Amino acid sequence: MPSKTFEVPNISCGHCVMTIKNELGDLAGVSRVEGNQETRIVTVEWDSPATWEQIKALLAEINYPPAPEAN
Repeated sequence: MPSKTFEVPNISCGHCVMTIKNELGDLAGVSRVEGNQETRIVTVEWDSPATWEQIKALLAEINYPPAPEAN
């Protein structure tokens, strides 16, 4: 199962983390989403049909894009 841990600079509060968890959790194939508002670090685990490209695109769409080094 692929997973990725990355920074999301736009996280500023617990609501941001909940939005990310809810939105990514609705993506088919995503099995786990964890986030920390203090460190702005998010971890996502997924399987097919989800892809890292889809996850990045959804995060950008909801205005929580991963930091550039996560690409």
